[in-house]
Amino acid sequence: MNINTVSLNRRSFLYGAGIALALPQFETFAATNPNPKNTPKRFLSVYHPDGVGLPLKADPAWKDWSWFPRGGEKDFELTKVLDVLEPLRSEITIYSGLSHPAARQVHGHSNADQYLTGAATGSDGPYKNSISVDQVIAAYAGEFTRHSSLVMSTNGGIGGPRGAQTQSFNRQGRPIPAMNKPKQIFDMLFVTKSKDAAARLARSKSALDLLIANTRSLGRQLSKHDQQTLQQYLDAVRDTEVKLAKAQEWVDTPMPRVDTQNLHLDADPKEARLYFQTMYELIYLSFMSDSTRVATFQLGRENGEGPHDLLSKAVDLGPAHGLTHEVKKPNGWKNLGTYNRYQAEEFGRFVQKLKDTPEPTGNGNMLDNTFAMHGSASSSFHLSRNYPIISAGGKNLGFTNGRYLKFGKGNEDNQAGAGIVTDAGWRGKVEAEELPLSQLFVTVLQRLGLETNSFAGTTGTLNGV
Repeated sequence: MNINTVSLNRRSFLYGAGIALALPQFETFAATNPNPKNTPKRFLSVYHPDGVGLPLKADPAWKDWSWFPRGGEKDFELTKVLDVLEPLRSEITIYSGLSHPAARQVHGHSNADQYLTGAATGSDGPYKNSISVDQVIAAYAGEFTRHSSLVMSTNGGIGGPRGAQTQSFNRQGRPIPAMNKPKQIFDMLFVTKSKDAAARLARSKSALDLLIANTRSLGRQLSKHDQQTLQQYLDAVRDTEVKLAKAQEWVDTPMPRVDTQNLHLDADPKEARLYFQTMYELIYLSFMSDSTRVATFQLGRENGEGPHDLLSKAVDLGPAHGLTHEVKKPNGWKNLGTYNRYQAEEFGRFVQKLKDTPEPTGNGNMLDNTFAMHGSASSSFHLSRNYPIISAGGKNLGFTNGRYLKFGKGNEDNQAGAGIVTDAGWRGKVEAEELPLSQLFVTVLQRLGLETNSFAGTTGTLNGV
């Protein structure tokens, strides 16, 4: 068969040798219309709880096991925590001096909820969140893909207020449940639905139409409080309606088929390395097949036991959360640093795979068109300041890497809050001046194509990025 005689598009498939590969776009056919605007622009945020190791300079562990690099913007030196990223030095940027103003005096057990939202979720009392930056991007980029976004975590579900097990929040600030079982995620992305899918969707749509009509009629008979409750319910129904409409649009499009040789779909956190790598592989395949262009992956919940505590088994250490409480024990800083190093290693493996994969449109490689970030809402022990953040990629989006960027004033050597091992630190006075992380998010939003100059109450971009 001569492929030049066949009409192909980004949802076509190539079959052979028992493998079916999704073909988002062919360079051969993109050559007739090599407009960079046709190249997908992607976003990934990976979140890890519990912060990182920041020993004092006077501590012998500082030389090897402090998370932040030493040196200047381009001549920085990575410690043993991040030296696994040295081969990717020209593709990464490391940030210090960024945090969310509304969370700087929130305990580190309660701060994961606002990492991508910037909302004032507080340490206690009434709770209200806002939309996460990934969902702002998903609302813009989701029209081009079967799934607006891919929401993943090790623990799955949503958790609870100030104990989120998901990084993604919708436009009403409600948490979007995260998926944590590799086979469940794979089936959602790549397994064909039953033949009566269209009929079932049509029935669901009809039922929703009737439900919305009836509840609106009911609303006129309710008290003000009940009307608010009803409105929240209708918002949830509207979310479902949007998902159904999207599913209806894609129901006649074949599901992508992908090479599964690097997947271990039955792995769970007890098999830490296999699990970690399989979850990253699923993100890679979702991007490669253009099933989605937006993904979040939360590596556990703050102050939570459960699946994520098992990930430290990958480096033969005890429960992950406990490592932050044991830094003053023999080899304590080394143990926490070793786990942080492992997290960076797996992120680096994913980044390298994107770099090694040519973009089907011929516009560089997949990493060039993807902004991937890895970070936490805590620096040292439960301190919601000076977030440790790494970004990778985005060359074709306007990002210049190979840099260590320091923002704010008064903490240029990252010693503010270093060495603390008690909860007294998070209550301490905020002395160093930090910039809002939301300024980085505004920068990302603009470079992904959104026309905005604000996010989470913050206006303007982050200079120098």
